[in-house]
Amino acid sequence: MTAAEHNFSLLLPVYSGDKPSFLERAFRSCVDDQTLPPTEVVIVQDGPVSAELSAMMQQLIAASTVPTTLLVLKHNRGLARALEAGLAQCNFDVVARMDADDVSLPTRFEKQRVAIAGGLDLVGTAMFEFAEDDGSVIGKRIPPQGQEAIERYSRFHDPFNHPTVMYRRSAVKAAGGYIDVGLMEDYWLFARMIDSGARVENLQEALVMYRVSAGAYTRRGGLGQLSAELRLQREFRRLGFTTPLQNVRNVIVRGGYRLVPVAIRRIAYRRFIARGFHS
Repeated sequence: MTAAEHNFSLLLPVYSGDKPSFLERAFRSCVDDQTLPPTEVVIVQDGPVSAELSAMMQQLIAASTVPTTLLVLKHNRGLARALEAGLAQCNFDVVARMDADDVSLPTRFEKQRVAIAGGLDLVGTAMFEFAEDDGSVIGKRIPPQGQEAIERYSRFHDPFNHPTVMYRRSAVKAAGGYIDVGLMEDYWLFARMIDSGARVENLQEALVMYRVSAGAYTRRGGLGQLSAELRLQREFRRLGFTTPLQNVRNVIVRGGYRLVPVAIRRIAYRRFIARGFHS
């Protein structure tokens, strides 16, 4: 890669529910521990946060070895709008996503940046899931590989692990950017990127450690998420992204998943979504 092809921004949203110690580990894994660190970091503070979390952000910014910008949103606007605001502050077309409670493994950005430089618009990776309480690895999500397989899979399920992605901001903008759809703003964006002709890929190596909290399965269900799911499926049909039969399947299977008890949702998720885990 040329010097210019090394450049990219890191986009890191933070909100009141994040923990200072988790944020510190996430930030340092992306800045201090990478074989190819970001050229800049944009932190988006989505609404008011605790004094401890604010102090941690200031500490990280002061000690950062790369230029770091803090964008403070006065009110909590949700992840989709926070990411849109953050993307507008990024100085580079290539942007890596990161959540404030996950961990990037050391070669993540180097491998993704090489792939983007090769002509891709969006690159995700596999990721390990680890327990919030004891840090033990409990699973591995291996996403589909290859443009055709990703496109096929996307008609039923999000084909990318959102916390792992690196993309071209221009391709995100061309697809209409992030739009709030419950907890599925990433899926809706990626579907529109694929539909608009974006070149996509998933690296099969796990390059992110994804923290699974106690409430992870609860948040994926309920009437609110069912409503968001039905809206997403309507948007897919309006776009022509799914066929009528695929729409019926998705409403029944994905909609039903939102309403089953948490224990069943956990089993279904581990069996059919978090694929590729070997104990």
